[in-house]
This record gives sequence, C-alpha cells and structure tokens, in this order.
Amino acid sequence: MSSHDSGPVCAFGRRRHVPFGLALVVAAALTACGDAGFRPLYAPTALGAEVGEKMKGVDFAPIPGRVGQRIRNEMIFQSTGGGNPLPPQYRFEVVLQENVTSTLVKITGEAANAVYSVQASFRLIDTRDKKVVFQGASHARASFERFESIYSNVRAREDAENRAARTVAEDLKSRLAAYLSRPT
Repeated sequence: MSSHDSGPVCAFGRRRHVPFGLALVVAAALTACGDAGFRPLYAPTALGAEVGEKMKGVDFAPIPGRVGQRIRNEMIFQSTGGGNPLPPQYRFEVVLQENVTSTLVKITGEAANAVYSVQASFRLIDTRDKKVVFQGASHARASFERFESIYSNVRAREDAENRAARTVAEDLKSRLAAYLSRPT
C-alpha cells in the first residue's frame, strides 16, 4: 500500500477516495438532524407529553368481525401496554375489507394455495371538536396452503388472518404514533 492509497476499501477490493470536504458536509448534516426535526419517535418532547402517553388517550372503536377484533385488541394493547387508558382525546375508527384469492389452481379445479388480504381504512377524530384530523389506509396480505382436511383449511386461513391482522395493527400503531408525535 502506498502513502497516497489511504481511502477505504470497497467490496471489490479497490480503494475509494472520499474527499475530506464531503465527509465534513455529511457529518455536519447528520449533527444538524436534531435541529431539523428528526428525533426518536417515543422520546419526550419539549412541547408536550410523550407519544406513549398520547397513545393512552386514544379510544379505539370496535371493528366488526374476528379480524377486526384482533386488530383492535392489538392496538389497545400496543397503546396502553395492558394498563388503564386515559380519558379519550381522540377516537380511532377502522373499516375493514377482506378478500381471499386462489393463487394455485390444480387441473381438477381445486385451489392448492390462497392469499388472504385485508385493507383497513382508518380515521382519527378529535373528540373535542368532532373533526377528522388524520386518515388513511393500511393493507396486508398473507398466503396459506389449502389441504384436503376441512379443519386444516380453516386453521390455515385463521393463521393467515392472524398474521395479516398483526401486520395491519403494527402499521396502524406506527402511523398513529407518528401523527401524535407532531408538535401541536
């Protein structure tokens, strides 16, 4: 190695030269992130309560169906941690659309595989003035295999529904937390 080959080694074994000025600009930009509004999602803010406390003040409306109940229960547990909720400042309403699509069809016409998909349209309502302050949609898909046993088919579909419900609940919780972390 010669004295002018001081750059880092890339994946192909060759040295890459990063200009010192570029490294300083990147370092300055990363240190300025705290001033530009980038901060941990669940960190306390100077302007108000932590996101975790704000999440406890959300009333989750009942969602019809087994998958809706799973999503709602997961959202409640993720927001309160199993503890008592605070008096509601917001109401979170969700409407589900479910679908099962056969993906692999045998020559006899029987489905060998299927995909369960769920789409959740949501809205967050401020309880003080009854206005929608945040809305959107989330979706998830989970495949499952079809068997000759009826019990196995029911169980496989329920497992796919549970996986999709967990995915939607985690997405909804993250989006809700991101909204509630904004300064008011």
